[in-house]
Amino acid sequence: QVQVVESGGGLVQAGESLRLSCAASGRTISGYVMGWFRQAPGKEREFVAGISWNGYNTYYDDSVKGRFTISSDSAKNTVYLQMNSMRPEDTAVYYCAAPAVRYSSAYSDRSSYSYWGQGTQVTVSS
Repeated sequence: QVQVVESGGGLVQAGESLRLSCAASGRTISGYVMGWFRQAPGKEREFVAGISWNGYNTYYDDSVKGRFTISSDSAKNTVYLQMNSMRPEDTAVYYCAAPAVRYSSAYSDRSSYSYWGQGTQVTVSS
């Protein structure tokens, strides 16, 4: 059974940094696109960042481009989201997601992901 578990959330001030981790179990992350999404209160879950199945390509929503970096470590079967220069509007529950289909290129579409973590709260104070 595939599981993804997020960690690393917390409370930071505007301008500070935070690194989220997503540990996968039940299968390797190699060969699968991985994504980070977030959901703020009263809003829909939105795409934040994705990494291609071979780890070579990364994708970002415009709102985080230049501030957030997604990376993966296949040896640890873990995906990371480094968040710098954080803003109050980054406050949300952050979710890691994995698809069922290998070698997929659909990184920003929520419906293409089958496995979701429980989420980790990130709060940025002004």
